[in-house]
Amino acid sequence: MGSRIPSHQLSNGLYVSGRPEHHKERQPTILSRAVPYTGGDVKKSGELGKMFSDHPPPVLKSHRGSSSSSGSFRSAPNSGSGPLSKRASGSGPISGLHPTGLLLTSGPLGSSIGRRSGQLEPPTVSSKGKTVYGPAVTTLGFDDVRLGFKISKTLMWMLLVIAVIGLMVGTFLMLAVKKPLILVAVLAVLVVAVVIILWNCGFKKRRMMSFLRNYPDAELRGAVDGQFVKVTGIVTCGSIPLEISFQKVPRCVYVSTELYEYKGWGGKPANPKHRCFSWGCRNSEKYLADFYISDFQSGLRAVVKAGYGAKVAPFVKETTVIDITKENLDSSPSFVSWLADRSLSSDDRVMRLKEGYIKEGSTASVMGVVRRHDNVLMIVPPTEPVSTGCRWACGLFPTYVEGLVLTCDESQNAEVIPV
Repeated sequence: MGSRIPSHQLSNGLYVSGRPEHHKERQPTILSRAVPYTGGDVKKSGELGKMFSDHPPPVLKSHRGSSSSSGSFRSAPNSGSGPLSKRASGSGPISGLHPTGLLLTSGPLGSSIGRRSGQLEPPTVSSKGKTVYGPAVTTLGFDDVRLGFKISKTLMWMLLVIAVIGLMVGTFLMLAVKKPLILVAVLAVLVVAVVIILWNCGFKKRRMMSFLRNYPDAELRGAVDGQFVKVTGIVTCGSIPLEISFQKVPRCVYVSTELYEYKGWGGKPANPKHRCFSWGCRNSEKYLADFYISDFQSGLRAVVKAGYGAKVAPFVKETTVIDITKENLDSSPSFVSWLADRSLSSDDRVMRLKEGYIKEGSTASVMGVVRRHDNVLMIVPPTEPVSTGCRWACGLFPTYVEGLVLTCDESQNAEVIPV
């Protein structure tokens, strides 16, 4: 016996297999009712108007550097009953957030801090092969780092007047009383004073370097705004990495290339201050830009504002790269090309090329003033000169230097930490 397959007729007259479906009427899930037109006034919009009452919800604040795309805004549903004050959107970056990390906010100290360093003008290479930097890079001369004695001018004039009076009195007594003892005593005092001055001039730089090495390191975590600190740590490049001109060492935070010439009894001087039988600087290229330093004490990283023409005093030892005489000039085509790029002639001179640099990953020390702007930690040049203080027991006057002090151990040029 075979089973009969059920079938039914559709409304158009066709027969199809299967049983007819019985559709039940669905109940509405949301009851609709008439809503009066409010004309955009949210206070007349019933439950929606309560969301825009006189007591707004708390504002959600986002921290800089957070991965969330939410900013400081009032959350509200998108409704046609009234315009929203601000509409949250995840389609782009929030203008209130400032980038941190390697995207440092760069610029002069008086400029806005909301501009990203990636928008800075990159360095260009001229037709002769020489790198040309923009205004964001500080250019230093060979004699920009000057060490002076921090002594009161009033005291210096008083000592000079006393010395002149002593010489006059001693000379008068020697002629009138025929006793030269007083004049000899005055001359002895003057000789001692001259020796002390020459002693300070000869050990001026050594005294400053000893002071910089022995100055205690500070911890950035507890440093307050306006505090003078010395920070030692690993340096990393900012938005504009530097490259040394002759050896072509990339990704440096400080570069220095100087060409010296020796002048004998005759010959042309390298500069107006060049004396005979000495080395004089003929060409100097020193560049600095904003960079980072990671504090060894606290692990925090700060932006060192060394660019945009900031006053900086770098104490980095230079090493001799090449010595050139008349005999070996042709054996160094790279040096000849370097001279041609700068329109410098050899003229059979005795020349010496020195270079110094701080490569990314080196250990360096920075002395400056702490500045805190929101969540950005900066080290800027101090307004007052950095003084070593006096050491009268050793006959040393207070030595000072102006600007942001930058030091680096010369051994770091060869061995650096990869970053």
